Amino acid sequence: MIAKSESQSIYSFTMKAIFSILFFSLAISISYAQEPADALRYSYLTQPGGTARNQAIGGAGGSLGGEFTSLFINPAGLGFYKTGDFVVTPSFSLKNSNATYLGNPQSAKDNSFNIGATGFVLSSPSRNNGSVKNFSIGFGVNRVADYNNHIYYKGKNNNSSFSEKYLEQLADDKVSDPNAAANNYPDGASLAFNTYLIDPVYNADSIVTGYSTVANPASGLTQENTINTTGGITDASIGAGLNVKDKWYFGGSLSFPFLRYDRNASYKESDASGNTNNDFNYFEANETLTTKGIGVNGKFGVIYKPVEQARIGLAIHTPTWYQLTDDYSIEVITNLEGRGNWHQSNTDFSDGQPLETKYNLTTPMRFILSGSYLFAVNPENVQNQHGFVTADVEYVNYKGMSFRDVNNDQDAAAYFSSLNKTMDNLYKNAFNARLGGEIKFNTFMVRLGGAYYGNPYQNETSSVMKVTGGIGYRNRGFFMDLAYVYSMAKDIHYPYLLEDKPNAPAYLKNNGGNIVATIGFKL
Repeated sequence: MIAKSESQSIYSFTMKAIFSILFFSLAISISYAQEPADALRYSYLTQPGGTARNQAIGGAGGSLGGEFTSLFINPAGLGFYKTGDFVVTPSFSLKNSNATYLGNPQSAKDNSFNIGATGFVLSSPSRNNGSVKNFSIGFGVNRVADYNNHIYYKGKNNNSSFSEKYLEQLADDKVSDPNAAANNYPDGASLAFNTYLIDPVYNADSIVTGYSTVANPASGLTQENTINTTGGITDASIGAGLNVKDKWYFGGSLSFPFLRYDRNASYKESDASGNTNNDFNYFEANETLTTKGIGVNGKFGVIYKPVEQARIGLAIHTPTWYQLTDDYSIEVITNLEGRGNWHQSNTDFSDGQPLETKYNLTTPMRFILSGSYLFAVNPENVQNQHGFVTADVEYVNYKGMSFRDVNNDQDAAAYFSSLNKTMDNLYKNAFNARLGGEIKFNTFMVRLGGAYYGNPYQNETSSVMKVTGGIGYRNRGFFMDLAYVYSMAKDIHYPYLLEDKPNAPAYLKNNGGNIVATIGFKL
């Protein structure tokens, strides 16, 4: 039996060496790199952005009005303007990521600089005594998502290996031909097969009956994952607001979000047994993903003043319809002790080019119900306002997220249909809440607020909480605001998912501060 086992090992090694040479001349099946987490990443917008004033009050801006951020939350608020504004908002974030994987805690840090809500509003008061009191238009850009982050986690796993997902891929497709295993999965199992991370299993007649991995979890595997991400989503918006009888305010805006996401991830699995003769030392799977594209959405709202001190707002955000392009590359590197070092990339299958996929993504629709109360004898006169409290409740339809192929390809359509069904089982609709207030001391203001962003997962726990505060100064057509936003986020990250074994997530706690400043001038 020992002699037969050695003979089979040599045979599989030789055959795979031949297959790795032949793959350049063979057809390659279509692959896709999109996954449910991509849709959620571009939909779970917990950074509403806006001016420093808006962020200092927790991002609650659906009913207050008269503030540049209204353009991006409820454009009916533009109708409150009597004059114009020009604003610019730089920000600096400090992030601290803590991850616990298989009981082992790790931490990482990342800092970044961004430009937030920047633009102008112009107002045209009515020159007659009609119902329309004034009309305002606004144009600006706003950072609604920031993907600059660094995550690292590490742990010892005695239950499963990343490499087993390659075995599942071949088993699910019932691949019995080693030639197919070597060539038809350039973004997955073929890389593991051609670097000898996985081997075919032969019966006595030299027929492939399955596949096995050289990374044996029973003897213990040290698993490490390092993920560096950059990029964000920046909205370019144009909108208008209308004041009717100083009682009703209507508005709408058209937004074009520009999306850019870059991820470099390095996953490493090492033998923790101490055995130097088991043909496995370590392997790495290194991924690079660049996603970029543009979308379009509309925002429509109304604000009603039942009495001078109170305001009620309702806003509807349509889904964002994106057209995105992914450039994806992955390489597998193995160190197999006596069997040598091996390397292969999916770009070896495509003349050195990464996998490019074009697709459409639809993000959730949003409904925002808001209320504000102003402390003032005569709220119409800004000089008489002493402060306010304001709150938003937002409903987000995460189950409305979907992917769609842009080329009407049947294989792609089938893949995205399956992906959409998976997302429907993974995610649920959720509520967000934002609350804030301001106290005014003549030309100086003090602000406090907070926000909660609900859990979008069906069976997991995730949330974001924010505590906010800031100060402001306004005098003679000049204003300056400063805010600090402290975020506390809980999330999960799976290094890999298997069908037939329990999957161990890394539990993430991302805490960090964002320093925001806005400088503005009355026009």
